[in-house]
Amino acid sequence: MTDLAPRRRRGGGRAGAAARRGAAVIEQRPWQMTINTDAPVEPLDDEGIAAIHDGAMRILEEIGIEFLNTEALDIFREAGCTVNGTNVRMDRHWVMEKLATAPSSFDLSPRNPERRITTGDNHLLFGNVSSPPNFWDLSTGRKVPGTREQCANLLRLTQYFNCIHFVGGYPVEPQDIHASVRHLDVLFDKLTLTDKVAHIYSLGAERVEDGIEMVRLSGGWTEEEFQAAPRMYTNINSTSPLKHDVPMIDGCLRMIRRNQAVVVTPFTLAGAMAPVTLAGAVALSISEALSAIALFQHVKPGCPCVIGTFTSNVDMKSGAPAFGTAEYMRATQMTGQMARFYGLPLRSSGVCAANVPDAQAAWETSNSLWAAIQSGSNLIYHAAGWLEGGLIASPEKFVIDCEMIQLIQRYFDPALTATTPGDIAFDAIADVGAQGHFFGTKHTQDRYEIAFHQPFLSDWRNFEAWDAAGGIWTADRAHAVYQNILGTFEEPAMDVAQRDALSDFVARRKAEGGAPTDF
Repeated sequence: MTDLAPRRRRGGGRAGAAARRGAAVIEQRPWQMTINTDAPVEPLDDEGIAAIHDGAMRILEEIGIEFLNTEALDIFREAGCTVNGTNVRMDRHWVMEKLATAPSSFDLSPRNPERRITTGDNHLLFGNVSSPPNFWDLSTGRKVPGTREQCANLLRLTQYFNCIHFVGGYPVEPQDIHASVRHLDVLFDKLTLTDKVAHIYSLGAERVEDGIEMVRLSGGWTEEEFQAAPRMYTNINSTSPLKHDVPMIDGCLRMIRRNQAVVVTPFTLAGAMAPVTLAGAVALSISEALSAIALFQHVKPGCPCVIGTFTSNVDMKSGAPAFGTAEYMRATQMTGQMARFYGLPLRSSGVCAANVPDAQAAWETSNSLWAAIQSGSNLIYHAAGWLEGGLIASPEKFVIDCEMIQLIQRYFDPALTATTPGDIAFDAIADVGAQGHFFGTKHTQDRYEIAFHQPFLSDWRNFEAWDAAGGIWTADRAHAVYQNILGTFEEPAMDVAQRDALSDFVARRKAEGGAPTDF
């Protein structure tokens, strides 16, 4: 029996009523940018860093990276790199010269200035699940293709939870919208249901140009104001091993030329698209990412770039990708060391291979999130809602993950490590001595309301009290929270003229046919 089986046994009645009562008021931490004050975990010594760096540079110099984008090939040729067909080889000194112009941190400023975020400088930023084609929740009870309504509901969760700082791609792929206009409808929902930093996909010139213009319109910015600061971002994956495709490089070039941010994230699975050894997989991933970042820095020195890591392993019994593993954690930590070596902000992910929001999902995601923290990651993608290796988005999993993220934020609360005389509490200790307790002391009474983190989802009652209240399992409680949020959600304020401009743009682009479906 799985730990979701009791949902079917206790789905309604007293359990359902208790869940609704418990979710009536959701107390959450305020919007904040968390600073990672812990020293990073560094499994590599200086020789290990040098070895991976040399391996990545040798790949760039001796093997080369395939760039299928004609414009990129022309730029590399002009820069003096060796271009043979689609293969590009680049000197390590040229690569390091280009990386030296990349900023170690930068701000992203969306339409709501209160949602501005800093990427780099030990900031921890969490984002929602992005790009699964399928949806699963307790109401449906099965895996189904994503819809616009489901996508919008996950965007509502993204806006509601203060611990989610930025909006990734489609939280679930709305397959009930034709691919030619999908980006228009989803981006409209994203820009009206949220006021946080938004992502656009680099999937063809039309989608990128539409996305850039829609973000500009959402903020009511002139072109000069829009380009004055990074206000949005795109994330691309290389086609491992050793290849960058046409639309993703094209999209990044369009973004950086208008001063918008790009994240380059190779998706390398050790044993499949990368060597089975972690050092080899990380070196391959680093070479793929740096080849693109060097290109972007050559085109626009100082443009905001983030290096990403998505290195994990496959299950050698089935060939399926695994996440939240020991190998995933170590690879993330190793890539974090390399990102610091190159002076670049780092993106990683909160991921799992579990199919439903059960115990496996929790421990694999927890492993992924803590690996992100230990690695010094700045942008943590897929931090809430990811299942089945990225094939399923789940609102229950989203809520459960936000519980974990808030715990992480509390972990880094400076109040926990304060050492003032009031924190040392010598007088309270002297008053209580060896015979009493601290429940009734003035020291405790003055602080008890804010002394400890209060979860919104966890149930801390003993078994008897929990059972008497209906014995509601975690996923059921998360489902009740999800429904409560949808029932009380209010869209963030937006200027009427800006919303109308977005609507008009979407209508015009749909009338023009949207974007091609072949990239």
